[in-house]
Amino acid sequence: MNIIYNEENRAFFLETSNYSYVMFVDKADSLRHLYYGKKIDHRNSDFSTYQMATDLSFAPYPENFGCLESLSINPREFSAFGSGDYRVNACRIAKENGTEVTSCHYKSYEIFDGKKEIKGLPSSFADTQKCRTLAITLEDRFSGVEIILYYTVFVDSDVIARSVKVVNSSNQTVQIKNLMSLQLDFFHSNFDMVYHCGIWANERHVNRVGIKQGIQGFKNSRGSSGHQHNPSFVLASPSATENCGDVYGAMLLYSGSYSVEIEVSELSETRALIGINPELFSWELKSGDEFHTPEALLIYSEKGFTDFSQKSHNFLMEHVIRSPWKHKKRPLLINNWEATYFKFNDEKICDLAKEAADLGIEMLVLDDGWFGHRNDDKTSLGDWFVDTTKIKNFKAMVQKINSFGLKFGLWFEPEMISVDSELYKNHPDWVLCVPNYPRSLGRTQLVLDMGRKEVVDYLFDSMSLMIAENNIEYIKWDMNRNLTEIFSSKLPANRQGEVAHRYVLGVYELHERLLTRFPNLLIEGCSGGGGRFDAGMLYYVPQIWCSDDSDAYERIAIQLGTSLFYPASTMGAHISACPNHQTRRSVSFEFRGAVALGGTFGYELDITKCSDEEKAEIRNQVAMYHKFNDLVREGNFYRMNENFGEESINSYAYVAKDKSEALVILTQKINVPCNKQQIQFVRVPDIDDDALYEVNGEYTLYGSTLKNLGISSERTLFGHATFGMYHVVKVDK
Repeated sequence: MNIIYNEENRAFFLETSNYSYVMFVDKADSLRHLYYGKKIDHRNSDFSTYQMATDLSFAPYPENFGCLESLSINPREFSAFGSGDYRVNACRIAKENGTEVTSCHYKSYEIFDGKKEIKGLPSSFADTQKCRTLAITLEDRFSGVEIILYYTVFVDSDVIARSVKVVNSSNQTVQIKNLMSLQLDFFHSNFDMVYHCGIWANERHVNRVGIKQGIQGFKNSRGSSGHQHNPSFVLASPSATENCGDVYGAMLLYSGSYSVEIEVSELSETRALIGINPELFSWELKSGDEFHTPEALLIYSEKGFTDFSQKSHNFLMEHVIRSPWKHKKRPLLINNWEATYFKFNDEKICDLAKEAADLGIEMLVLDDGWFGHRNDDKTSLGDWFVDTTKIKNFKAMVQKINSFGLKFGLWFEPEMISVDSELYKNHPDWVLCVPNYPRSLGRTQLVLDMGRKEVVDYLFDSMSLMIAENNIEYIKWDMNRNLTEIFSSKLPANRQGEVAHRYVLGVYELHERLLTRFPNLLIEGCSGGGGRFDAGMLYYVPQIWCSDDSDAYERIAIQLGTSLFYPASTMGAHISACPNHQTRRSVSFEFRGAVALGGTFGYELDITKCSDEEKAEIRNQVAMYHKFNDLVREGNFYRMNENFGEESINSYAYVAKDKSEALVILTQKINVPCNKQQIQFVRVPDIDDDALYEVNGEYTLYGSTLKNLGISSERTLFGHATFGMYHVVKVDK
C-alpha cells in the first residue's frame, strides 16, 4: 500500500498489494488517467508518449495548446460538461449566469494517512495506519468551485475506495446538476459488460454482453437500488472466465437512484461512470457549502471472476459491514409470514415458538400484521403500536417466547404510510406527493418524506419504544414500494431536485440512530425481497433478504448471481413450504436445506403442520447449520461453473482460509436420461496438494487428487432437483 507523487512528471501512483493505478497532469492542467493493472515501476516515468497519436477532426482543444491536448481524446480521470469532451461526463455545475459549462483543471493534491468519514453516508473504514488517501483538488475555472477527488488504498486489499466532494469556494450560489462518484477510462474497448438484471422475486441474474461504440448501461429512478439492476458493474475481457482474465468492477455504496453509463468513443476508448442518477438530482450550494458523493469501490483482478468476487467479499466484510454480527453465527430463525400471513394471534405465535424451540430453532420473527388494525396490506402502516385484538399483551407474549429459549424479532416497514392510519390523519403533509396532482399507490401505500427531520424523529421514537420495552433483538426492515411523485412540501421549488437524495440520507440517519441506541440489534434489510440489496445498506445491516422467491430451484441462480459482489453471510436464505408459494414447484426438504445453507439460513413455513419425517429433517438441518455455518460465513467462496448458476448442474465451494477444510455443494435442477453430465467429477479448489483429506468421513484422498481429478458424483445426481454435499477435512498423514 503506497501513494507516490512524481513531481517531475506530475504523475500519481496508487499502489495496492498487487496493482498500480496511475494518472498524470498534462500540459493543459487536465488530469489524465493512464493505467490500472499489475504493478509498474513509478521511478523516472515520462508519460508524454502515452497518448492517442491522432489529429482528430472536430476535436476542440484548449486555446494556446495543440490538438493532442484535446479533451475529446485520451482517457481522463474526471470529465466535465461543455468544455470540449463530448463523451458522457462526470460533472456538471450550473452558475448564476445560467451556464452549465464546467471545467476540471488540476489545482493541488494532498496525501494523508487514514481516510475521512463521509458525513451522513456509508463509507469504507480502516484504522489510520492501515489505509492511505490521496486527495486531488480540481478547479472549475468558470466559477472557482473546487472538485476534490478522493482515492483510498488499504494495507490488506486491492480495492480502491473513491468519492468526490464539491466545495463552493466562490462567492456565488451554484447548483450541482451531475456529480458521479467514479470515472474509469481505458485506451481500448475490448470488454464485455457484466451486470445484474432481474425483477421482483427473480433478482440479480448475471448478464454479459460485448460493448460497442455508443452508450450502454442502465439507470434507476426508483429511489432505491431496485430489483431490476444493482448499483454495480463489471468490465471483463471477452475471454475472462471464473479462473482467468482481466475483470474490472465498481460498486456504489448507495441505496437510492443511480446511473451506470459505459461509452465507447469513435476512437474505441471506453469510459465507465457510476454515481447518483442525474435525472433525479440537483443540489444547491451557497458560498462556503460542500457536497459529498456516495463512495464507490473500484476492484480489479487479472485472475478472473472468482478472484474478483473474493476481493469484493473480503473488502465488504472487513471494511464496509460494521455490525458486531458480521463474524458471528446468526440466530437460526423462523419467520411466521408464510405460516400465517395476516391471520394470527398470540396463541398461534406461541405455538409456533414452542415447536421451533423443540426443533432447535433459536429465534422467532413476527412479520407483518402485528400493529394498528392491520388485517391486510391496505391499512395501518405508520401506526407502530400493537394491535391488541390480535395480541392482548405483547410484552407477556415475548416473555413467554423467551422462556422457551428463543430470541424474538419484529417486522417494520418504517418508510411507508397507509392512508388508513392514525399517522396519516395527523400528518398528511408527511407524504411524498405533488400537491393538487394525482398520486401513485404501490401495494396500496404511500411513501413518507424521509428527508424531513420530524419524520425520522417520529419513527425513531416509536420504533425505539417497541424495541426497548419488548426485548426485541432482531428487526426485519422492509420497503414494499418505490418512490413516485418525488416532491417535498418542506423544500422550495428550486430545491426539489434534492428530495430523492435527502430521502436516502433520512433512511441512513434512522438506521444510524437505532444502532447507536441499540448497538447489538441485528437488522435484516428487505425490499420485497432483494429490491434494496446494495453495499450502502450493508454498512448498517449485515444481511439482506435475498429474494421473495424462496424456491430453492430458483434460488441457485439468484444466490450465485448475487455472489458476483456480495458474500454468503449477507444473503437472507430460508427453507419454505412446498409446493412453493411463489412458483408452486415442489423439491425435496433436503434440497431446500442444501441451498439455504449458502445464506443466513432459517425457515418460512408452518412447522406445527410438518410431518414427523419433516421434523426429523429439520433437526438434521439445524445440526448441519451449526456444523457448517462458520465455514460458509468465513471461508473463501468459489463458483465451480461458469454462467453464475444458470446451468442445470452447478457446483460451488467454501474453503477455510487456512485450507483445513472445505464444503462443496453440487446441485442439479433437471435430470436428462443418459445425460453424460449426470456423472460429474467435483473438484475441490484451493486446498493443499500434499495434505491428506477425509471426504464425508468415508475415505481419504490427497489434496492434489481432490483439486485436479475431483470426487465422483455418480451416485449423487439422479432425479429431479437433487444435490450432493462433500465435506473434506485435513487429517494427519
